[in-house]
Amino acid sequence: MALMPKRVKHRKSQRGRIKGNATRGNHVVFGDFGLQTVQGGWVSAATIEAGRIAAQQYLRAEGRLYIRIFPHKSVTSIPLETRMGKGKGEPDFWAAVVRPGTVLYEIGGVTEAAARLCFTRLAHKMPVKVRFIRRRAM
Repeated sequence: MALMPKRVKHRKSQRGRIKGNATRGNHVVFGDFGLQTVQGGWVSAATIEAGRIAAQQYLRAEGRLYIRIFPHKSVTSIPLETRMGKGKGEPDFWAAVVRPGTVLYEIGGVTEAAARLCFTRLAHKMPVKVRFIRRRAM
């Protein structure tokens, strides 16, 4: 089941613009290694779920996966071959808006080599460019 909000104030949202870099959610906090975006964009709820499944299949029972994004934005679409002027379309899917620098996933409790292999599998599924990062020593 794909992620979506339980309830929202407005069903339909405007597209908006993605300006600047992420100032929050841009460091590894929960795990030891993270998957960070290099460019901005929308990550759909189905893509987030596909990444979760791919990571869980690779990790099996060892290690812990943390998902750091949630799809709050509803994306609408109008049916094909519809004439102009009948209003905004119905909500089609939910998406998470990510800025450059946002951490998408984190992994803890595994070696760096295993984390790299796992995140390589996830990177192929993502619609934005991503990179591997480590937790900073405090």
